[in-house]
Amino acid sequence: MDIIIVENEQQYQDALTVRKTVFVEEQQVPMELEVDEHEKSAVHFVIYHEKHPVGAGRIRIKGQTAKVERICVLKEARGQNIGLALMQRIEHVALEKGLKTLVLHAQTHAQGFYEKLGYKVTSDLFYDANIPHVEMTKAIQTTSVVK
Repeated sequence: MDIIIVENEQQYQDALTVRKTVFVEEQQVPMELEVDEHEKSAVHFVIYHEKHPVGAGRIRIKGQTAKVERICVLKEARGQNIGLALMQRIEHVALEKGLKTLVLHAQTHAQGFYEKLGYKVTSDLFYDANIPHVEMTKAIQTTSVVK
């Protein structure tokens, strides 16, 4: 498994293919909500398994905070710790950039996954694209991230 920071159009398209499969096709999120005005300014990640894209995510940097977004793994690749590896890579990159806090909007079905990684709920339940979410945050430091 390779987790890379997107550096070219093909890698971006690979990440977008995974996002479209998970969010647009599987979860019925409208395409105009999935692909937004932050695409060009975000740092995108794509995960390859045997040269096939199987996961994706992105962060947006806001001051000392990284907003973690669009975390997804293809259905057939779930249960193999790909999401965990992606989140660890994102935290490592955030630390390298000098960031101190990560924030994300977790779908409630994934809340337990993020809690196991040390994220804490910081909001009431809200809906985004008709899917229930909660905001979660995590303070990061050198000792909290596995490289």
